[in-house]
Amino acid sequence: MGREDLLKPERRKSFHVPLSRRALPLDTASLAHYLIGTILVRELPEGIVSGTIVETEAYIIGDAAGHAFRGMTKRNRSLFLKRGHAYVYLAYGTSFMLNVSSEVPGVGAGVLIRALEPREGIPIMRINRGIERLRDLARGPGRLAAALRIDAELDGCDLCRRGPLWLARGDRKVGEIGQSMRIGISRDADRLLRFYLRGSPYVSGLRSLNQ
Repeated sequence: MGREDLLKPERRKSFHVPLSRRALPLDTASLAHYLIGTILVRELPEGIVSGTIVETEAYIIGDAAGHAFRGMTKRNRSLFLKRGHAYVYLAYGTSFMLNVSSEVPGVGAGVLIRALEPREGIPIMRINRGIERLRDLARGPGRLAAALRIDAELDGCDLCRRGPLWLARGDRKVGEIGQSMRIGISRDADRLLRFYLRGSPYVSGLRSLNQ
């Protein structure tokens, strides 16, 4: 199958069931743990692209490392929506990052989606990323955003209903979930607010953090 074949529009819709907002824990750290094993679905003109979430980080209320720490701005206002909405921002001018708002309306906090195990649309992901190696397609927040073609246009979208980007129930038994310090931050860095699926080759970070 060539590139032109992969880019032909596909009519197939996802069979995954969207997550109910009522099922989402009303607590940022609990939500970060809960999202491990759920599915992130992206609907593109070429077809469905999806992956199982295997790594998250919580940025809780009052967290000095969180984008909501200094209050609401035009840039971060999606973090202050009711839980289950997308907050997408550009990091270092190069990579988009996907977060899930996690508290009641008006309270800023969120969960960063750090890594996925690719499921559907892997050929599309490979084109989007320009690489072949399955393990590296969505291992890290910038990589997964590129693989699923997530950008600022998706900021604020409702992840609890079908659309261009949404969350779905997991269809597999979730394994043991580990917990560690978060990656790449300097403030409030000692908090154990990173969650990951133990033993998954798709988790990012140093081996010492993934024991």
